[in-house]
Amino acid sequence: MNITEIKTRLAHVSQEELEQFKKEFAEDGRKGVVTALKQAERRLLQEEQQRVQFQERSLFEDRYRAQGHQRIAGVDEVGRGPLAGPVVAAAVILPAGFYHPGLTDSKQMSKKQRSAAYQHIQEVAEVAIGIIEPEEIDRINIYQASKQAMQQAVAQLTPDALLVDAMTLDVDLPQESLIKGDARSVSIAAASVIAKETRDTMMEQYAVLYPEYGFDQHAGYGTAQHLQALDRVGVTPIHRKTFKPVLDRL
Repeated sequence: MNITEIKTRLAHVSQEELEQFKKEFAEDGRKGVVTALKQAERRLLQEEQQRVQFQERSLFEDRYRAQGHQRIAGVDEVGRGPLAGPVVAAAVILPAGFYHPGLTDSKQMSKKQRSAAYQHIQEVAEVAIGIIEPEEIDRINIYQASKQAMQQAVAQLTPDALLVDAMTLDVDLPQESLIKGDARSVSIAAASVIAKETRDTMMEQYAVLYPEYGFDQHAGYGTAQHLQALDRVGVTPIHRKTFKPVLDRL
């Protein structure tokens, strides 16, 4: 068997199959074989670590299911801090048996990882979005806007329990507020991915309308590029006029 064939077979082997391979090629001194076996070992170790981490981030869901709840919605929002654009929340009910390795706080995932997770979640889960625009954020403040966006999203689904990132919602449902919940609960992590990908797409569209600001690069946060554009071009209709860096430039 040549090296390419060995690599192909090792690409998807289980731990048990790998042990059999190691016995079969124990006397094979080819460097390519040794390297391929080590790569397979690293892959299996990484996959096992991801399974363990996913199980740890499923403990809150497991606890609810033990209490008889089946439709558990994770809820999260993105966009509290930016100077421009909406705040976007998502509520996600994952199906039983859902598994997506590496699913965690969307800010800790690469764009490629978030995109893959977004597609998977959209395909198999129940998903809802809540959006509060800048004008409303200015009227009611960002905390209340974030809360309303979350409640909008939840209202579109029929959950029987909630896991919410650092917020208590005004809904008559069992709920648990988790600080840094997007890194502790797979349901909240799923909601964080949906919310972030949705908002990023909106900001990319705003970048076409307002090309001077670079919204596709900073998503409306107060970067040097953004502040310089505010000084040079001025305030747009999507800016939050009660946020001090914008307010100072009115």
